[in-house]
Amino acid sequence: MTPTLVFYIIIAFIILSFVIDQMLDWLNAKHFDDPIPQELADVYDSETYRKSQDYKKVNAKFSTLTSSFMLVITLLFFVFDGFAFVDQIARSISDNEIIVGLIFFGIIMLGSDILTTPFSYYKTFIIEERFGFNKSTPKLFLADKLKGWLMTIIVGGGLLALVIWFYQISGSLFWVYAWIVFAVFALVMNMFYAKLIVPLFNKQTPLEEGSLRNKIEQYAATVGFKLNNIFVIDGSKRSTKANAYFSGFGSEKRITLYDTLINDLEEDEIVAVLAHEVGHYKKNHIIVNLFASVILTGFTLWLLGIFISNSIFSEALGVAEPSFHIGLIAFGILYSPISGITGFLMSVLSRKFEYQADNFAKNTYAGDPLISSLKKLSRNSLSNLTPHPLYVKLHYSHPTLLQRYRNLKG
Repeated sequence: MTPTLVFYIIIAFIILSFVIDQMLDWLNAKHFDDPIPQELADVYDSETYRKSQDYKKVNAKFSTLTSSFMLVITLLFFVFDGFAFVDQIARSISDNEIIVGLIFFGIIMLGSDILTTPFSYYKTFIIEERFGFNKSTPKLFLADKLKGWLMTIIVGGGLLALVIWFYQISGSLFWVYAWIVFAVFALVMNMFYAKLIVPLFNKQTPLEEGSLRNKIEQYAATVGFKLNNIFVIDGSKRSTKANAYFSGFGSEKRITLYDTLINDLEEDEIVAVLAHEVGHYKKNHIIVNLFASVILTGFTLWLLGIFISNSIFSEALGVAEPSFHIGLIAFGILYSPISGITGFLMSVLSRKFEYQADNFAKNTYAGDPLISSLKKLSRNSLSNLTPHPLYVKLHYSHPTLLQRYRNLKG
């Protein structure tokens, strides 16, 4: 196989991925005007349904515009040897491979972020604002952006530096050491994400004493779930959309409720949502997902270890001197068909877990308040009630509202 052939394969993968995504989006968009299923007739009135259709169509057009723009930029970058240019800049600053790799990816990621930030800003302050979701401010948007960069530099840069160092000292066996580091990192993040990362962006406060907390604690006691950490997060400072999630395990487990969730739902509905989250813990979904993620990471790193030393990747991207960071770029694109398959399998597993968590909530608390909560949350976020089945299978981590309704009523 020649470098030229590898280059064309990479370009083909990029274009094919774009085409497949656009076809799926097109199929999904064809169902935007479908009538609402009878079981969900009470989710929207006619005016709100028209608003939800408008919201879906605006987002679909904007997504197509954004992805098309990035495709053109990406192809131009490949065709005009952009990676070679950035590599030259990095090597003009240092001859240390770790520093070169950090500078290389720093330039790539900064350039990408500069290009995508106007789109992100437009979506937040034009589209989300138009439909009444946005609560953020330009100041908060900028603060989030700067914090995100800082996190990327410290965490992402630190991990990348370690991986390149492992490659320097152990060659193709670097993946074993990298796997250990990523596994430990995943475990730490799973346990302490709410303590380490969330406070950088949001304020978390313990759920105050009162009727809601009493109901939650009473429910937790009935299922033998020791729960001391119930927190409310100020999600309303960015959006009106609501959420709840479970994080950690052991003594570090906690339930986090968005303040918008508390404002939108009745107390019984909130307890039902919490019962769903407890179901994830009781069914060991957190452990299984962590284990699956670690295994998948190991598999990816193992494949990377096999191919990373091949100079054909660097030659294909027009870079004279083979390096870890150039090989990583090429591998990331060539790996995309495999990541598509593994992503699909993880989505299948995730949807199965959502059904199990729903059933747990139904059997240990009640199904009707969970159904009504899901309907309210869908209405308040103008959710798509009629997505294309193939789009659901390939993109959804949760079953559709209709599927969850029928499962809970079954």
